[in-house]
Amino acid sequence: MNRMTWLFVTGFALATAVGVVGRSPDQSRQAARPAPSSRAGLFTEAQATRGEAVYAQSCASCHGAALTGGAAPPLVGPAFERSWSGGTSASLAPRADARTDPRVTLDDLFFVLRTTMPPNATSTVSVPDRAAVFAFILKRNGYTAGQTTLTADMPQLAQQRLVFTATGPEPARPAPPAFVPGTAGAVPGTSGPDQATLNAAAESTDWLFHNHDYAGTRYSPLDAITVENASRLAPVCAFQMGERDNFQTGPIVHQGTMYVTTMTATIALDAATCRVKWRHSWQPRDDTGWQRNRGVAIKDGRIVRATPDGYLLGLSTETGALLWARQVSKPSEGETITMAPMIFEDLVLIGPAGSENNVQGWVGAFRVTDGSPVWRFNTVPKPGEPGYDSWKNPPRIPVGGGAVWTSFSLDVVTGDLHIAVTNPAPDLPIHIRQGDNLYTNSIVVLDVRTGKLRWHRQLIKNDSHDWDLTHASPLFTTTLGGAVRRLVTTVGKDGMLRAIDRDSKNIVYETAVTTRKNAEIPVGLTPLHACPGLLGGVEWNGPAFNPGTNLLYVPAVDWCATFVAFEQVRHIPGKLYMGGDVNQDPVATAHGWVTAVDATTGAVRWKFHSPRPMVAAVTTTAGRVVFAGELTGDFVTLDAQTGDVLYRFNTGGPMGGGIATYATGGRQYVAAASGSPSSFWVDQNPGSPTIFVFALPR
Repeated sequence: MNRMTWLFVTGFALATAVGVVGRSPDQSRQAARPAPSSRAGLFTEAQATRGEAVYAQSCASCHGAALTGGAAPPLVGPAFERSWSGGTSASLAPRADARTDPRVTLDDLFFVLRTTMPPNATSTVSVPDRAAVFAFILKRNGYTAGQTTLTADMPQLAQQRLVFTATGPEPARPAPPAFVPGTAGAVPGTSGPDQATLNAAAESTDWLFHNHDYAGTRYSPLDAITVENASRLAPVCAFQMGERDNFQTGPIVHQGTMYVTTMTATIALDAATCRVKWRHSWQPRDDTGWQRNRGVAIKDGRIVRATPDGYLLGLSTETGALLWARQVSKPSEGETITMAPMIFEDLVLIGPAGSENNVQGWVGAFRVTDGSPVWRFNTVPKPGEPGYDSWKNPPRIPVGGGAVWTSFSLDVVTGDLHIAVTNPAPDLPIHIRQGDNLYTNSIVVLDVRTGKLRWHRQLIKNDSHDWDLTHASPLFTTTLGGAVRRLVTTVGKDGMLRAIDRDSKNIVYETAVTTRKNAEIPVGLTPLHACPGLLGGVEWNGPAFNPGTNLLYVPAVDWCATFVAFEQVRHIPGKLYMGGDVNQDPVATAHGWVTAVDATTGAVRWKFHSPRPMVAAVTTTAGRVVFAGELTGDFVTLDAQTGDVLYRFNTGGPMGGGIATYATGGRQYVAAASGSPSSFWVDQNPGSPTIFVFALPR
């Protein structure tokens, strides 16, 4: 997941604005409203008053003191109404009128609240207090108190559809355009990089991919910064993004220009001075999904990135002018794109996140010239496709999940595109969701030009822990038993590093990179304490490989949780599709590691311990150093052979984004993203989204 991780990372809750399901706000309002009397008497005044106090303590920090939104969406007003006025309920107990009234029931709304809120800590609020919060939310949306205390099993909740106080007609919102033409006169830049340059990125002194090169090694051949002089590093410039955003960008650097992103802005900076060259801001045309973006791809004078409302954008590298925009994912179906794309030849390679929204996962290729679709591979197979029979869900439990949220890796010689596919949906309840559930939690290898499946290896069958496979990189070669072996490494939220032989498809070794406890016990109806928890293992930044040391460096989260599956599962289209509950251990128990693993044998060579989870990137170089970032705000440089700390600088904000190293003007630099990786992955201070650039003194 970073679908489930996303839920906890953002504080996302009841009102995510992805549930419109093809209806405009005025169409939703045309459904017959119950008489005012049907909106009275579901709760007592005392209950709503109690709910207001609980809300202030447990909910207001995300949804706003007045329920008008903040880090999480609003719980009152038009946006809340749009979110809950589309779709029908499809639960194990279907309702006779579900096909004729587009609005969800109050029972559906309360079900989501009581099973998912507060994020990552449902056990911290008692059952009566959850009911009180729901009473407060209803009161704020025009419902009136009565003499009856609201409870989860009161029949009126299942009989009433969610309605809102009429505030006058709201203008109909136009349908989002499928294609947005570019700015008049806009043309791509003229400076490249071309395909030959991208193919040779492993030897480049630029940083041309999210993970440095097609193989995803996160290794730079630069060697000016070394074990001997790293202690002399110092910040040379910083750029504040100027937005309060979830900041997980991975910088791309080409010929002295750095490209970074926020949720909607794309910014070009001078890579040596941090001065702005241009800034492009996208105005969303549709509802937005998960509010994060991890970066861009670059080729032939074009920058390509995704947006939270499902568009791919093509921009000029030199001016930032819009070349084209095309909507490629559907927010109304829970799809949201968070990953940095990859470009190969004339193809943009990308896919949507959103397994917890029950997306029907896919990976696609789109033309770099205009975003037009070329091919699509379904990571949750359709009827008649290979793998479809591996899903054994009952008829009323929809199949879904299989989203992607981290950048791919590519063997440019063979054309093998390596993809890490995440968890199935509904999340957790394997007593209901039977079968292997292909291609979830699998490495999937496709022909990059056609999208045809070449091979796959499922690493967690019928996942009951939300233990996404998060990375299928790096690709590298090593000598084992006197023979050269072509390997791909995979990591995931289960806390395991695996090396797979790309020829035999066999697992060469498996190494734990964080605490594992009760990991082999499936989640069931009885609470299970297990490690890693739902937020453990390796998140959105994966391993780095240094051929000089023959070591892999893996950042990880050490954090356990208690899991339990629900006896029954409810699907509300466009909404969180959970089949269980997870309560992480106290945040004070969470910590992190960078683990150095022998790339040939899988043996652990050293471990660097951080007092907070490690979610930022790790980058290694020919200077035999490792750059990393901590949620404490510290940028650290480690000895790649021993793990000893060579340099430490506090950036003032938790680090959860990318780290890139590059050369311009004959000098090696290191750029690191700091501040506000999300509303969840923070330490005592959320910080401000900022790019810091470090170098040795002249």
